[in-house]
Amino acid sequence: MGGILGPARDRVRFRRARDRIRGRRPHRPARHVRSLAAVGRRPRWLVRHAARRDHRGQVAFVTEQGTSGKVDSSVPFLDRLQHWAALQPDANAVTIGADRLSYAELQVRSSRRARELAGESSGGPTVLCLPNGLDFVVDFVAAVAGVGTVAVLDPDWPALQRTAIERMLREAGSTPLPASSSRAPTTPPAPAGLRDGPADSVFLYGFTSGTTALPKAFTRGRDSWQRAFAASSALFDLRADDRVLAPGPLSASLTLYALAETLYAGAAFHTLPHFDVGDALDSVAHAGVTRIVAVPTALRMLAERGLIAGVDGGALTAIVSAGARLDAATLASVRNWAPRATVFDYYGAAELSFVTARRLRPGEDRTESPTAVGRPFPGVDVRVLDDAGRASAPGATGTIVVRSRLVSAGYAWGDDGTAFARVAADQTGEWCTVGDQGHLDDAGELHFEGRRADMIVTSGHNVYPQEVEATLLTGLGGSAAGGAGAQVVVTGLADARRGTLLVAALLEAPDPGAGAFTLADLRTAATGLAPPKRPRAYYRITDLPVTRAGKVSRRLLADWITEGDPRVERLD
Repeated sequence: MGGILGPARDRVRFRRARDRIRGRRPHRPARHVRSLAAVGRRPRWLVRHAARRDHRGQVAFVTEQGTSGKVDSSVPFLDRLQHWAALQPDANAVTIGADRLSYAELQVRSSRRARELAGESSGGPTVLCLPNGLDFVVDFVAAVAGVGTVAVLDPDWPALQRTAIERMLREAGSTPLPASSSRAPTTPPAPAGLRDGPADSVFLYGFTSGTTALPKAFTRGRDSWQRAFAASSALFDLRADDRVLAPGPLSASLTLYALAETLYAGAAFHTLPHFDVGDALDSVAHAGVTRIVAVPTALRMLAERGLIAGVDGGALTAIVSAGARLDAATLASVRNWAPRATVFDYYGAAELSFVTARRLRPGEDRTESPTAVGRPFPGVDVRVLDDAGRASAPGATGTIVVRSRLVSAGYAWGDDGTAFARVAADQTGEWCTVGDQGHLDDAGELHFEGRRADMIVTSGHNVYPQEVEATLLTGLGGSAAGGAGAQVVVTGLADARRGTLLVAALLEAPDPGAGAFTLADLRTAATGLAPPKRPRAYYRITDLPVTRAGKVSRRLLADWITEGDPRVERLD
């Protein structure tokens, strides 16, 4: 587990950039750094201290013009996995429901599977379309060995959509899936055992929704995740003695990355065969879980149910939120349930990886604007450009662009021009965007105002639903019922007069003593918006419209309204 370390001064610069996000004083370098191999089974506080030093020793930081720098990892993913299998062979690597694999067992099974895939290869990606389970984990690890690539499909996709994706992958060089099989063993030959391929080689086909029915496919190189692992495990304080619960589907990029990051750090990864709040809380109560990684909607369900059921979250030391902005109501619920946990949240995109991050320690207050999403992630530079491609002034809305070594390699297909793009290049590298809109404030904090793909055009006016939602929730906080705990979702409905009718749906707080909002409350809250941005109709909903991955779906809400779903009631 060697690796060439960067100069000491560069490592110090990385720590300082990381500590700016954490709000800590600058770290002073130690004279001697010991590896985890020399730690053995020591008290938790000593293992924690050594693990932090070990993570720092695996990265080098090179500053560049802008707000941050480049993170360089010296240890690839599979090498790291084998390191942990040798150092702690019996330690738990993966637990899914009642099934478990130790690090040694995961290494043996994945090595065997990699050899099987090599013998069955026809040169294309392994198509992995499985529910959460140990087979998914083993196949994923095996498929990325050597120069192998893997395409991770959502098993809940409709059959016609999956068939279309498989056809596209066949055109990219894969073998057709047998009709009775849920996976296609078509990875290129892998060497004996588990070894990482070249850092600049593609290993993953990921998928993201677009403006068409067929998901866009983006590709990602090994180097991007190797760099991200080193940076995120250090920034989020992930240690080898942690037990990480990520209850979402492994086919979702958030959960898949959490799995790989956990194995990279030598920690124990926990998930469920399918998302169930009760089962997740049982893991917290009885499996010694120390960290949770999930989207805000899942975190809110866990916290609220945990408080009601009396499931103690006091043993949790960290909670990582991603996939959507962590709203104030969810943050309050999480902190009430897990008062000792440090709460991290980050903004990014599947194509861009990490962009910004924030850290909130126990007892700290967060008072910034509801659109704030943090400062640039270590290794990432952020700018906001106007329509002419010039840097926007502080506070001026424009297109968010990033420069980093963490971004994807681009689209394999489905590039409709509305998402990932390389918009500019200079002597320091390329600037990329997914079309998100926002601004930088005077302090250098990024504010996310909406995704271009989410923009609603109504009566000729461009409206970002995230801005409307944030304003309504802020206004409701001053109503008689109080805004804490409520959630608002804004969407658009087809309308012959306006093109699209802007509407808002309200999910009341679970506390029956909080009172109910009236139509007058909502209209009063909307006065904080310019007239074209005010919803034309309001609804009350009994459930959040969410995808299988736990993300709020505006399209699903529109379907509920137009189809007369009983979970929706119009407020007149």
